[in-house]
Amino acid sequence: MEELKDRLCAEVPSFSLQEKDKRMRWYAVYTNPRWEKKVSEILTTKNIENYCPLNTVRRRWADRWKTVTEPVFRSYVFVRISQAEQTVIKQTTGIVNFVQWLGKPAVIKDREIEEIKKFLEKHGEIKLEMMPAINDQVQIINGILEGQHGTVTEVGAKTVKLMLPSLGFHLVAEVDVGNVAVIN
Repeated sequence: MEELKDRLCAEVPSFSLQEKDKRMRWYAVYTNPRWEKKVSEILTTKNIENYCPLNTVRRRWADRWKTVTEPVFRSYVFVRISQAEQTVIKQTTGIVNFVQWLGKPAVIKDREIEEIKKFLEKHGEIKLEMMPAINDQVQIINGILEGQHGTVTEVGAKTVKLMLPSLGFHLVAEVDVGNVAVIN
């Protein structure tokens, strides 16, 4: 019996701290709405490395202005884990699921997390803007075409080309990126 135990233990690979660190990757997880800070706290108590980027902004209440911290990415928290820890993450209160890419949890590059951290250190109140992608269904939120729905056919540096089905025709309009909201 002792011989079997020794043989089994010899077959289990032992990893150095550096090797283990290489297997750790950043993933984005969806949280329940307005649970980002709570999820971050829960993960921290479980000793799971996580990052919830926060933005300090001034908000107006009915009777005063107040400075508050709010998540940069609504309903997202980043976690740095090994693949084996994914089940633990999914079972964490407040986490809905991993952000998926091609049916698997999307891996976020270490460099991208570092860039987010550096950007937030250098800049004060920031605003997150989503860029529409080709084939996104969008609604125009400002301008003479306000309220119209369309499909993105081309994305430029500052404009988006949309197909606006109307009267059985496909009208193509170039619209400023800031005047478009993704609805799909």
